[in-house]
Amino acid sequence: MAPPIPLMAVRGSDGIHMIQGPPKIAKFDSFSWDCNKSCKVCTFNQDGKLFAWCNGEVINIVSTADCKLLHTFDLPKVVAFEFSPKSTILATWQSYTTGKDGAAGVPNLQLYDLKTGKCVKSFIQKKMENWRPHWSDDEKICARNVNNEVHFFETNNFDTIANKLHLQKVSNFELSPGEHPCKVAVYVPGSKGAPSFVRLYQYPNFTGPHSALANKSFFKADRVTMLWNSKATAVLVTASTDVDKTGASYYGEQTLHYIAVNGESAVVQLPKNGPIYDVVWNKNATEFCVVYGFMPAKATIFNLKCDPIFDFGTGPRNAAFYSPQGHILVLAGFGNLRGQMEVWDMKNYKLISKPTASDATFFSWCPNGEHIVTATCSPRLRVGNGYKIWHYTGSILYKYDVPNNTELWQVCWQPFVNGVFPAKPIIYQPVPGEIPAEENKPAQAYRPPALRNKPVTSYKLHEEEPPQSTKPSSTDKPMSKTALKNQKKREAKKASKQEAKADDPSDESVLQLGENIAPTSVTTGDPETDKKIKNLKKKLKAIEQLKELQASGKTLEKNQVIYPPKCSMAVQ
Repeated sequence: MAPPIPLMAVRGSDGIHMIQGPPKIAKFDSFSWDCNKSCKVCTFNQDGKLFAWCNGEVINIVSTADCKLLHTFDLPKVVAFEFSPKSTILATWQSYTTGKDGAAGVPNLQLYDLKTGKCVKSFIQKKMENWRPHWSDDEKICARNVNNEVHFFETNNFDTIANKLHLQKVSNFELSPGEHPCKVAVYVPGSKGAPSFVRLYQYPNFTGPHSALANKSFFKADRVTMLWNSKATAVLVTASTDVDKTGASYYGEQTLHYIAVNGESAVVQLPKNGPIYDVVWNKNATEFCVVYGFMPAKATIFNLKCDPIFDFGTGPRNAAFYSPQGHILVLAGFGNLRGQMEVWDMKNYKLISKPTASDATFFSWCPNGEHIVTATCSPRLRVGNGYKIWHYTGSILYKYDVPNNTELWQVCWQPFVNGVFPAKPIIYQPVPGEIPAEENKPAQAYRPPALRNKPVTSYKLHEEEPPQSTKPSSTDKPMSKTALKNQKKREAKKASKQEAKADDPSDESVLQLGENIAPTSVTTGDPETDKKIKNLKKKLKAIEQLKELQASGKTLEKNQVIYPPKCSMAVQ
């Protein structure tokens, strides 16, 4: 059976339409182009069987198989919505407004049952940040952050709060992926000199002194980003401050922490100073990639022990994207960088291609793990809007530029459940493409007029580091700071003993003035005699050095001048 062809939704100022993905990229005629210029938002559900969009008048939901209209909701002011994991609930959010006299506004977060089309619950959610409810993958649990508490609802019954997690000033939380039992990561910012902390719980065990699965506290955190791996065994926490008090960066300061559900935690040691641009887990849940450091940035793969496995060196990059199957990694530099990409084979750590997507502001993998889309979208860039579909070998298969006076706002692939597209063997030869790839024209450095007719001297502003494997040579546990300190002391003591032996010749036959004396291990057996021999050797060596300086013409001090011995004459 042939694999399905992914669809891609395209939303802009000229409305919303769909195209069919590779191998034959064309307009998807089954979906009628909605030419409304106020299409504010669109999304697929988790398995890609439903598609919804708001055109400024209503929310429409269609089946992607035949584009049959399933539901219509009269919600013209909705600016965000999302399907629950099993597509039983549609959550919608619109801007919160209060009455003219300052009275409380009407609920602006609604939950609709997609079977009946009726609103099952409404809440007041003033801020758009973290507006969406969090569901577990089996929809047994739904959670919301309300007034420094996390409220839990079970089996989509929103009339009764089944459980509460109360901690002082809980500002963020994340539910783990996967089946029951569900785990919860919560973040509490520090206050009055107390540190911030992240704790992991297993629902519904929230009470008691030992209820937390793991706890990690840290300073220097105005906000955090928590990222579970696919197996729900560990969380990566990126802690950020708005201001770097050292003045080293205007990005603020970031640290990366690893927390496992078995209680282990660690600070991920990054070899290069600077901001942390991106952190991503591989689908296999056993490794993660970090892009960090002042430009040119480094990118490193770490294992679950937070040990580096592979270092990609330095380059103009600020983002990382694993393929849905986890077998390919793309390192890219978008935004204020030139759009250079590096496509890597993650099994052999081999570079596949280095395409360039100039002015790109968006990147996304196709679910088949073979194609990607890059786009230039508004409002990030209002000129040159359009998108390109690539093969991972660097070939451009399709290119679309929006018409003049038109903006592109969003492109998104149709998702599929795991296993629909298995990983295919990686190829390195570029596949045929209908559009020539962009040529990388190196930018010429500015030269002042006084140097323009002179030879160009090679000078690198930054040292470039090549990719290299950093797998630990042994499986031994890393030594503690005390053990490392003691090891250095032993090595220094051993080196000093070797130097002392080199300066301690004991063979009396070689104690002759003006000759190079080779140290031997023979001793006289008398400590006092050995000590005298050693002192004599030092004096003879110093005399030889002074003779050499005098022979070279260097002026010596009076107490360093070596005079010839005086001759005594016998009186007759």
